[in-house]
Amino acid sequence: MTPNTPERPPQTIRSRLVRLAPYFAKQRGIWTVATMATLVGALTEPLIPALFQPLLDKGFTENSLPWWSIPIAVIGLFTLRGIAHFVGQYALARITNDGMENLRKDMFAQLLRADISLFGRQSASALSNTVVYEVQNGTNQLISALIGLARDSFTLLAFVGFLMWINWKLTLVVFTVAPALSWTMKVLSKRLYRLTKAGQQATDDLAYVVEENVLAHRMVRLHGAQTQQMNRFASLGYQLRRLALKSTASSAAIAPLTQILAAIALSVVLVIALMQSKSGASGATVGGFVAFISAMLMMVAPIKRLADVANPLTRGLAALERCLALLSDAPAETQGQHQVDKAQGAIEWKGVHVQFSPDSAPALSGVDLLVQPGETVALVGTSGAGKTTLVQLLPRFVQASAGQVLLDGVPLQDWQLASLRRQMAMVSQDVVMLNDTLAANVCLGQAPDRARIQSCLEAANLSGHVAQLPQGMDTLLGHNAGELSGGQRQRLAIARALYKDAPILILDEATSALDNASERLVQEALQQLMKGRTTLIVAHRLSTIEHADRVVVMDKGRIVEQGAPAALLAAGGAYARLHNRGEWITGEDNKPA
Repeated sequence: MTPNTPERPPQTIRSRLVRLAPYFAKQRGIWTVATMATLVGALTEPLIPALFQPLLDKGFTENSLPWWSIPIAVIGLFTLRGIAHFVGQYALARITNDGMENLRKDMFAQLLRADISLFGRQSASALSNTVVYEVQNGTNQLISALIGLARDSFTLLAFVGFLMWINWKLTLVVFTVAPALSWTMKVLSKRLYRLTKAGQQATDDLAYVVEENVLAHRMVRLHGAQTQQMNRFASLGYQLRRLALKSTASSAAIAPLTQILAAIALSVVLVIALMQSKSGASGATVGGFVAFISAMLMMVAPIKRLADVANPLTRGLAALERCLALLSDAPAETQGQHQVDKAQGAIEWKGVHVQFSPDSAPALSGVDLLVQPGETVALVGTSGAGKTTLVQLLPRFVQASAGQVLLDGVPLQDWQLASLRRQMAMVSQDVVMLNDTLAANVCLGQAPDRARIQSCLEAANLSGHVAQLPQGMDTLLGHNAGELSGGQRQRLAIARALYKDAPILILDEATSALDNASERLVQEALQQLMKGRTTLIVAHRLSTIEHADRVVVMDKGRIVEQGAPAALLAAGGAYARLHNRGEWITGEDNKPA
């Protein structure tokens, strides 16, 4: 199952529309045009049966209606309706797309500044689905439903006004179905909303299984788990199917129930109209009777559409409510105001504890460590010792449960995040590249300088490979640079760190994917890069740390030993035991699920 936030209590349709209004209400002029076009189109509807009265009474019975007036009236009426329809549809498309763009930009901006914990609570597929598809589907359905609701409401009112003008006694019968119609739509709409929300979650769960199996495709095949995963997928697919069928049943039941109620009222009206006609009631003419009956029959279509509007309205609101929840439930990262152009690079951990969940073992427990500006410190220890967690505290990708981390004597929470992260360059064992050009990946977040990019590629021992690419450094890398080997991708990450030229360098297994020859060349580049910079190295190879000023040995979230590499070897302690046994473990530390 995908991790998700607690369910919100149901809100009224009005309250949800009020929350969405700022995104769709900016184009007031276009809303006015859309409303006027909708109103004109609705008011032309009863003019069609209204033409029957003079046509039958004066054209056929009295033969006093000029023949040329009929085509002029019909052509003029349908031309007016056509123009109103075109203008209304175009205005609707403008409102929909402008509002969708505004909402989607806000949501993506929120993702970029959201607290890191959001990405532990929600899967990548769920977030992508919300930002891209939920916004589009929800907006299209909601705006179309609202415009349809307004159009058919205007049309219905126009027909009622026309019928009242012709025969007010018969028209009053129409209102007898209003309470039953309102109750039916209310009950079924609530059920449809609940099923829609459940269907959204079921869709996310299904997408999450697909995402997991795409990412872990090698492991699934290696362990022969295809049947197990297929059963898991089929089970979730069956749940989604059941919810979809229930939702369809609820949606489909609205139209026939409301139409039956409308048909009952229409039947009574027809009977009474025929009785009035037979009794020779005052003002009853053939044209008036035909106009009345035609208008009554034409009312069935807008009544049916109004009955059906609950489905897209409910689905649209449910989809957009999830979008609004992302904005409100994903608060931005907290930060202070301290900022500098370039930090000196003094780092201190004071009594730092990190525990990702109450029932898990501490990742860090009472860590005290001081790193001087320009010092190179290597962190070593077995897998799960806390090395990666320790360095992840610096850019605030991990938050301390207790204690403080300071940069140049200032607690990290007092720093402005952009300024804090500008002081650090990181190369980790998990290399991530964007689907952009190779050059854009090197100068990520900074102004491009092609000469500087080339220099960084050369320093990372990657310029020879880049020269062989079809477009050189302008070559698109594709999804996470999948066309490059592991070593090439890691060297590209090193080129990115070289380009950033930050005062603090974090190397988390930075050479783990390199062969010996490539590693030697990259180490030379790194030695140049580390000069004058504070460097933290999470290491698994002796060659990576042999030039470190100090080695810090960690075990089970604690620092157990530290000192110069040669001195620690001579002391015969924890570092010497790791060195002699060759326990340079590359595994990751405990991280939040």
